[in-house]
Amino acid sequence: MQNFFKKFPTQRTTRATRILTRTAYTKATTLNDNAFEYTVPFSSARLGHFTQPKPELGNFLKQDQTLLKILQKNIPKQHYQTVEDDLLRFSERIASEIDDLGFQCEKEKPYVQTFDAWGNRVDQLVTCEAWKKMHNISAEEGLISLGYENPNEEWRRLHQMSKLYIFASSSGLYSCPLAMTDGAATIIRRIENPSSQLLKAFQNLTSRNPEEFWTSGQWMTEKKGGSDVASGTETIAVEQDDGSYRLHGYKWFSSATDSDMAFTLARVVDKQNNVTEGTKGLSLFYLETKKNNGSLNNIQIIKLKDKLGTRQLPTAELLLDGTSAVRVSELGRGVAEISNMLTISRIHTALMAISNMRKLLILSKDYSLKREAFGNLLYIYPLHVQTLARLETEVRAATLFVFQSVLLLSKQESGKATEDELHLLRLLTPLIKLYTGKQAMSVSSEGLESFGGQGYIEETGLPNFLRDAQVLTIWEGTTNILSLDVLRCISKSNGQALISLKNDVDNKLSGTPSELSKEAEKLQMALKSVLQFVTTNQDNLDVLTFAARDLSYSLSRIYMGTLMIEHTASCGMSPVDMYACKRWCEQQLSLVSNHNQYSKQSSDMDKELVYG
Repeated sequence: MQNFFKKFPTQRTTRATRILTRTAYTKATTLNDNAFEYTVPFSSARLGHFTQPKPELGNFLKQDQTLLKILQKNIPKQHYQTVEDDLLRFSERIASEIDDLGFQCEKEKPYVQTFDAWGNRVDQLVTCEAWKKMHNISAEEGLISLGYENPNEEWRRLHQMSKLYIFASSSGLYSCPLAMTDGAATIIRRIENPSSQLLKAFQNLTSRNPEEFWTSGQWMTEKKGGSDVASGTETIAVEQDDGSYRLHGYKWFSSATDSDMAFTLARVVDKQNNVTEGTKGLSLFYLETKKNNGSLNNIQIIKLKDKLGTRQLPTAELLLDGTSAVRVSELGRGVAEISNMLTISRIHTALMAISNMRKLLILSKDYSLKREAFGNLLYIYPLHVQTLARLETEVRAATLFVFQSVLLLSKQESGKATEDELHLLRLLTPLIKLYTGKQAMSVSSEGLESFGGQGYIEETGLPNFLRDAQVLTIWEGTTNILSLDVLRCISKSNGQALISLKNDVDNKLSGTPSELSKEAEKLQMALKSVLQFVTTNQDNLDVLTFAARDLSYSLSRIYMGTLMIEHTASCGMSPVDMYACKRWCEQQLSLVSNHNQYSKQSSDMDKELVYG
């Protein structure tokens, strides 16, 4: 140290003070450097009393005016207060209890005990107490049952999905098994004359009793598969004398491995040991994960996946080695049977996306009111507020987008949907999932940045947002797969899906107030451009396939802007809502106006650019 000060004599006192403070001496320290002798007394003040303010979640519902207005608009007056009271009470429970449990799930990750102390293979999946409490809370709060009670009430899904939206971002990823549970209940409800075994399963899936409540898995992905279940599914089903089946295969991803039951695809082996390939060879099967004695149903947990995010969620590779199962679809109709389950699970995934975005924005806004920098609180700085305003606009538009699909789902399930509304639901389902997944990634990244360095510290729990958001672009179909599904929807409906969307846009914008007329005109011009593009290229599948992602983004942005204008006009034309509409419509709405960007020459150059 003496040599150091000889080298930089002009920095003696300042540098010494800095070093002594860092090493935290507990008494005065004297330094003697030949001609110089000085004492630097230690003081706790030198370490600083400053601490970072912790952002608080507070009551989720009270801080989401968009959701409140959606509820007020769509729930009958005689039921509204009951629903609002339930959601307000649940939001308080989220802040006081559930949010901490969710963080505990992240810290105490699941693991597998493959063998017991005596060498017996047990494949016991061990989850933390907080995860088990999430199971009980899900039952008590009716997070599934709300969607199935009073089936003729259109607003029941809105109540249920609002509750799931409030829950998802604090659930420690328990929202994932709930998504599959909801999808499984939907499958069973649509089966004509279900067996007593399936009826019991439905009662368990929709129970409010924690002791009876079941969750379901969804085991579709295999080693070759991913989204390509037609060629990727190798699991075979061998029929038994009693009409049941034994399944043999390897499931590459099984989210919520601790579920009580699962639906899975397999290929039936006929008496000549022939197996039908492709989609037509797939049938849907129901299985219970455990036998009556509590052991696994001829299932081995090979390993848990080591994932970037969703670490709270047990996701495993499973070997089915004679697993007892029951066929629930007609032979070869397995993929068609799961279509309704995909609608539900995609809406759930979009709910998780908007829930994560809203929660992170709530925390960021609270932080900006507490955190001081350069002599002022963050909310004093216009640039910081502008950044949060952009995020708020994204979250508002996404919330309207997702809950529009929830309203259409309710109409479909109650038998009150028009043909246009059925086409619209089919089109919107892949759109909301693919677009909100991308939004969640962007908002999560920007949201973490608003906390500065604390957004990068694991102990704060904030990095979870970004890690967990990434899977939302992958679950239930990647962005490209869902973009192709949008094309499939348009094609199978002979273009009627787009006509239904145009009719709905025209209807929603017909009462646009003069203050938003420019935005409405821009939306309609953008939609006209998109429809013209599709019409021009309707016989050119290569161009439409190449443009599928841009087409999906365009339809999403246009429809989200339309919903924002309709929402603003129907909810009192508040200056804030109008400003959010204008902000949304400032962006490029149609991304497919340039036909040349999808030429074969462009495709060839893309290949050269990537692989050349």
